[in-house]
Amino acid sequence: MHIAVLNGPNLNLLGEREPELYGRTTLAEIETRTRERARALGVDVSWTQTNHEGELVDAIQRLKGDAAVGMVTGFGAESYRLGLEGLVGYLQARHDA
Repeated sequence: MHIAVLNGPNLNLLGEREPELYGRTTLAEIETRTRERARALGVDVSWTQTNHEGELVDAIQRLKGDAAVGMVTGFGAESYRLGLEGLVGYLQARHDA
């Protein structure tokens, strides 16, 4: 089983940027915990973080030939989220067909 975790703009600043709002846990700490839990469950996890929309689009499109069972997204910014949700919907429809 493969789960792709995609993190978008500014999520690399978790733990630093407005910790009173977003908390003090860093993205690296979240990744470590996620990978440890996945390993314990026998799940393969790929992890991507980028501040560039095109890189997120490329990462999502690379999944189209993958047997990824799930995708966890944290796109960060509203403009990214709206455009990328359409791509995710397209890939889901192709997968379901």
